[in-house]
Amino acid sequence: MALRIVANRPDPAIITLPWSTPLEEWSDDVVVPLPRGLSRHIVRIVRLGERTYAVKETQESIAFREYRLLRDLQREGLPSVVAQGVVTGRVDARGEELPATLITEHLRFSLPYRSLFAHGMTSDNLPSLIDAIVVLLVRLHLAGFFWGDVSLSNVLFRRNAGGFSAYLVDAETGELHDGVSDRMRDHDITVGCENIFAELMDLQASGAVHTEVDGHAIIDRLRSQYDALWAELTGEEEFSASEMWRIESRIERLNDLGFDVDELDIVTDFDGDQMRIQPKVVELGHHRRELQSLTGMTVEDAQARRLLNDLAAYTAHFDLGREDRHLVANRWLTEVYEPIMRMVPPEARGKLEPAEIFHEILVHRWHLSQRYSREVGIFDTARDYIDTVLASKPDELITAPEDPPPDYTDEPDPS
Repeated sequence: MALRIVANRPDPAIITLPWSTPLEEWSDDVVVPLPRGLSRHIVRIVRLGERTYAVKETQESIAFREYRLLRDLQREGLPSVVAQGVVTGRVDARGEELPATLITEHLRFSLPYRSLFAHGMTSDNLPSLIDAIVVLLVRLHLAGFFWGDVSLSNVLFRRNAGGFSAYLVDAETGELHDGVSDRMRDHDITVGCENIFAELMDLQASGAVHTEVDGHAIIDRLRSQYDALWAELTGEEEFSASEMWRIESRIERLNDLGFDVDELDIVTDFDGDQMRIQPKVVELGHHRRELQSLTGMTVEDAQARRLLNDLAAYTAHFDLGREDRHLVANRWLTEVYEPIMRMVPPEARGKLEPAEIFHEILVHRWHLSQRYSREVGIFDTARDYIDTVLASKPDELITAPEDPPPDYTDEPDPS
């Protein structure tokens, strides 16, 4: 049987992997020691040159179905891992057939939920994880995606300004439709509550969480937060023609949640005295798109909001409100953000994403200012944070030797 590789943006190095060996027997010279979530399949994470992949053994038909579905989600701009390819026609040294494999790109700075707890997270952070899953699930449902197997194990988390962003990592049971019915949405919520409750109880029983987990409160939060967000993003609102301000108010509320309104359905009665509005197309990323437009940076949405707030404070401090925003943003970038990032030593750049480091420095400045009852400078704060906080954090990124982080050690000290 001939080996067949169907790949998106094919990486020739994929051919060099030991496809004639069962995945569970792949050696350490191929497998990268990155944390993996629980899976019903055998999964290995491998590094090929500058890129890192997750490889999962499964049935051929399932592999191709999931590959195409993940590519559809990617085209829709939804938060999921990126499908790289499918390998079929594998046989071992004795000529015995081996399972097909699905290859996805490893999501940088992402961790499964169990690894987050291994990195020191406590049960106090569980609401943030649930909120991230709620946003993910609502976005998928708005796009017509029925998940079928909502769980913590099927998600990867990335830090997002003290909270988290969730990315779908397993679409094996998913279906993409023109729309998702109320019954399908309720099924996803119900399955999610059952799975997450069981996962949390297992987490506590294993000793990974040292404080008691109120599983019932967590799943109640999942359902209530989902219902509230879904209603805000899709619900109809009626008012009189004299209350036109409520249209702008609805859009501002959605912007505060991080969503842009791409299409709004406005209906008036016969006399024009009553109006009804309903968002028809909403998209997460309001703050991320604004920051990218101003600075070219691409970060998570809550991180973008945090950076935009600091940019606004910088603008006010130097009385630059009448200047062009793009010029002010470039000045902030070159005078504040980039010099602080250069202060981070090379050995610490795999601990957190740069935008998350900057967010934590801002939080650290608030704590230092409270401690000393005075405003502490951002660069003094950064030095203290790097020495006392960042240095003790575990790495959340393993960088390929061929792709080291940029070295700023020869650049001038920003102080």
